Amino acid sequence: MSKKLLALSLGILMILSVMAGCGGNSGGSSAPAPSAGGSTPAPENNGSAAPTGGSVYYLNFKPEADAAWQALAKEYTKETGVEVKVQTAASGQYETTLMSEIAKTEAPTLFQVNGPVGLAKWKDYCYDLTGSQIAGELSSQDFALMDGSKMAGIAYVIETYGLIYNKDLLQKAGYTEADITDFASFKKVVEDITARSGELGFSAFTSAGMDGSSDWRFKTHLANLPIYYEFEADKIGDTDAIKGTYLDNYRQIWDLYINNATCAPAMLSAKTGDDAVAEFVTEQAVFYQNGTWAYGDVSDLGDDNLGMLPIYIGASGEQNQGLCTGTENYWCVNTKAAPEDIQATLDFMYWCVTSDTGLKYMCSGDQMGFVIPFKKNLPSENALVNIANDYVAAGKTSIKWCFPTMPSEEWKNVLGSALTTYAADQTDANWETVKTAFVDNWAAEKEKAKAKANS
Repeated sequence: MSKKLLALSLGILMILSVMAGCGGNSGGSSAPAPSAGGSTPAPENNGSAAPTGGSVYYLNFKPEADAAWQALAKEYTKETGVEVKVQTAASGQYETTLMSEIAKTEAPTLFQVNGPVGLAKWKDYCYDLTGSQIAGELSSQDFALMDGSKMAGIAYVIETYGLIYNKDLLQKAGYTEADITDFASFKKVVEDITARSGELGFSAFTSAGMDGSSDWRFKTHLANLPIYYEFEADKIGDTDAIKGTYLDNYRQIWDLYINNATCAPAMLSAKTGDDAVAEFVTEQAVFYQNGTWAYGDVSDLGDDNLGMLPIYIGASGEQNQGLCTGTENYWCVNTKAAPEDIQATLDFMYWCVTSDTGLKYMCSGDQMGFVIPFKKNLPSENALVNIANDYVAAGKTSIKWCFPTMPSEEWKNVLGSALTTYAADQTDANWETVKTAFVDNWAAEKEKAKAKANS
């Protein structure tokens, strides 16, 4: 077995354990839950028949994959004669777009939810995928999103994030990855780079932009770390009342980000995701928090020059910590669509993850570059994915994606606003506002979600 295939196999084993841990889903928007209604009778064949004259309408969640999905849809229509329409929601607008589109006569036949919290809103629209051909292609049933005994959704991509870094710049500063094993050693390296930034010609971190194109990296992905460690300590997978046990750790990593970056902390409210990418690829900074999906943005630096580090926050035992790996991307088939459109959609999904053409578009680095949780997943051409697999091969413990348990999009937005205010004026009083946004608003938003689900 090649080293690459071995790493990939180990990566899949790691992902299975990850998905068995933290449950839930990232908080959905604050849009009202869809009304329930009658379900369309299920087709007799769950994805094993030839196209039946129906069509497919996919509401895509990932703007960065739009061009690949459009091309894939054309290839499928060319091959089968079945029409496939792909519409991509704007970044941060998926729930709003879905609410609008699902009410139309020609509604999406294939859409996405982010996990159990999102499923609670849309479960009345989710066709039972139990026994379908695509369900049979899953590499593990851990990637099925269940609503009781009903298979309401299926994960279609697995992703990893951490601190992407420029190896050459780190070496110019006099360090290698081996010098960074926990928060204390990381802080030492970062602050030394800042102290010598004038002579070095670069900063430690890219800007931690807090506009809508970038703030999710910190109010969601960075916030995952204190949630993960609290859940691990309390041996839970979700809670209606987060305690904030690790918020001091959250503060110290946030302080490190914002006080050792390419811009002053007060400027972060105006900085964007594009700014961070530009700063990284033009070698203005060593470290850039993002994930495997960002490979296309940073690949011009060269695969040999790209590394990834865990996000250390000073938690006990973090020396054995790996990267953050999981999914919040589940396909769901609209059970209210016409039977022939449901069948066409099941056929399309199966083709995407089994055919040579579908796999090329799903997995190839010059297309979507996904790691897919299906039996025919291809070895990755994404250097960041292979780095993630190396952590698994080294026996490091992957950080589960617990942010899908965040109660709502509103919770994230309130936290993001508090983080931005604190960045501009780093007082204890302003950090108390962050704590309130994290802890008190968690309980309030969880209660709202329960009330909606029971209404």
